[in-house]
Amino acid sequence: MTQTHSTASVASSAPAISAAQQVVASGTAWRRRYQRSLTCTDSVLILGILLLTVNLVTLHASTERRTYVLGLGGAIAVGWMAAMALFRTRDSRMVGTGAGEYRKVVRASVSTFAATAIVVVLLDLQYYRSLLVFALPAGTLLLLGSRWLWRQWLIRQSRLGHYLSRVVVVGRTADVRYVAAQLAKKSGAAYDVVGAVYEGKSGGTELRTGERVVPAVSGLGRIEEFVMEIGADAVIVAGHLRKGSAYIRQLGWRLEASNTELVLASSLTNVAGPRITMRPVEGLPLMHVELPHFSGGRHVLKRAMDVVVSATVLAILSPLFLLLAVAVRHDSPGPALFAQERAGKDLTSFTMFKFRSMVTRAEDELELLKDQNQASGVLFKLRDDPRVTRLGHILRKYSLDELPQFWNVLRGDMSLVGPRPPLLSEVSGYEQHTHRRLLIKPGLTGLWQVSGRSDLDWDESVRLDLYYVENWSVMGDLMILWRTIKVVFKPVGAY
Repeated sequence: MTQTHSTASVASSAPAISAAQQVVASGTAWRRRYQRSLTCTDSVLILGILLLTVNLVTLHASTERRTYVLGLGGAIAVGWMAAMALFRTRDSRMVGTGAGEYRKVVRASVSTFAATAIVVVLLDLQYYRSLLVFALPAGTLLLLGSRWLWRQWLIRQSRLGHYLSRVVVVGRTADVRYVAAQLAKKSGAAYDVVGAVYEGKSGGTELRTGERVVPAVSGLGRIEEFVMEIGADAVIVAGHLRKGSAYIRQLGWRLEASNTELVLASSLTNVAGPRITMRPVEGLPLMHVELPHFSGGRHVLKRAMDVVVSATVLAILSPLFLLLAVAVRHDSPGPALFAQERAGKDLTSFTMFKFRSMVTRAEDELELLKDQNQASGVLFKLRDDPRVTRLGHILRKYSLDELPQFWNVLRGDMSLVGPRPPLLSEVSGYEQHTHRRLLIKPGLTGLWQVSGRSDLDWDESVRLDLYYVENWSVMGDLMILWRTIKVVFKPVGAY
């Protein structure tokens, strides 16, 4: 009785979906159009960069040689576009997701030119070498740039309610609310939660997702009717259902009639896609989760990137460092730099440097302000901290006070990207699992930096740091560095 009543109540409360809205909302339809657009853009860029390269390397060559190289360039173009398809760079499950999408584009490009390089060396093709040196980096950058532009367009469209998959989240009350909250924060411009189905019978008749409230029902018996009434085109099963895997299989069959996608939200919330591999064995889909690696070749590459970038920044910005040092000394009495002991990798302490943004007696006044703490967990944060100097507010807002940490990066105490560097006193208050933040070097920036900084609560900060520790990649680091630049010029949660 409860289930029937709840479903009926939604029918009256759910907004009417016009035919035009249904066309716009169809996740399958817009993804296909988007994939076609990406295919056209990729093809134009690949052909364009190779045609330009051929013209450059054969500028003074004979017509016969020019025709020969043009044919070779065409072969590369075909191979490159085939690699973009084979590596599923336009996979509907990846569009708009950022790092994962870019990573596939890079792998497809590198694989294409690795194969081409073998041919160049074996056949000693002189003109081909110039083709490789210019076309690989330029073409890859163009492809990444076009994906970024498309993604920005997709995000703008999603804010208008277009190009979104309208989804209903199904599961236990706590799981549904968690998944809906995460999708509301950021779903890669893909999902719009329009309803919920609680497995229990006391979940309520609505669900808050972000700043919106959407209808909800209790009981799993009539999901298909609810999906049709609400105008959804996908169902997300959040976590584990008490009815088990047999029910999920049957649900997939029942949703086929309405062409509704079924998506399973893994309970492995802190495991990234690259560490998960599906390995079917005699019809049994096994999800293999690779162990995180805290040493090896990738970490050598990460350290090399740290050294090159930090040394370059220190050399280029040295005049700015001098100017800021003079400004800090002029703004308030005391040294220009503030040095503080922090916990590094494996709990090794190091001295972290910052431009001083507080009065010199700030540490002594901390005890007097602890009862005003606005942060959670072991952190101390005060939005209007009276210890911050006039110049300090500006330094903190634009993260200028963090610039001396490039020296820590160059020394090897820190990395460009990593977990937040904690105080030694904070580490003493860590829960057992939180110590995993110390398995790699702390970072000058990180997921916490580009996701809200001081606006994050303690649990969310820990979750982001642990996610990074176990799932980091070089491409992911580059994405975080790019997002950090945007955050610096448009600061959020900086105080």
